[in-house]
Amino acid sequence: EAHFVEVGGGLVQAGGSLRLSCAASGFTFDEYAIGWFRRAPGKEREGVACIRSSIGSAYYADSVKGRFTISSDNAKKTMTLQMNSLKPDDTAVYFCAADSSGWGMLDAINYDYWGQGTQVTVSS
Repeated sequence: EAHFVEVGGGLVQAGGSLRLSCAASGFTFDEYAIGWFRRAPGKEREGVACIRSSIGSAYYADSVKGRFTISSDNAKKTMTLQMNSLKPDDTAVYFCAADSSGWGMLDAINYDYWGQGTQVTVSS
């Protein structure tokens, strides 16, 4: 059974930084695509960033390019999202996810397994 443990959410002022981490178990991490998604109050879930672990290719939503960085450690089965220059519009519940096909990208429908979510709140 695939499982994630997410840590790193919290409250930060605009312009600040946070780092989210997901520790994975129960699947072959280095063969999956992994991603981060978020759901803001009253809005639909959106893709933030993903990485294809087998080849290391990363993709980002336009809204976070230049501010967020996704990374993975296949040996430790861990993925991170470094978030810099945070804005109030970044406030959301953030989810890590994995796609068994290895394709991933930023489409939630592609992903098989999901973390429990962690709250990120950015104040003005």
